[in-house]
Amino acid sequence: MTCASCANRIERKLNKLDGVQASVNYATEAATVRYDPARVDADQLLDTVSAAGYSATLPAPPVAEAADAAEPAT
Repeated sequence: MTCASCANRIERKLNKLDGVQASVNYATEAATVRYDPARVDADQLLDTVSAAGYSATLPAPPVAEAADAAEPAT
């Protein structure tokens, strides 16, 4: 993002999706997105940002969750 208008554009595009509530912060170059997984998935969110001309990535899971996922179930 190069300006606050970019953040506003991304936010508007995301909020047009059914079941999505998004807030984009230009200063931190981050978005907070709440969504209904029954209506939209993470790939659709990323595709929407990409279609608007920007790139996005999902945050990495917290270390504790990643460690729990790596442990085999007993």
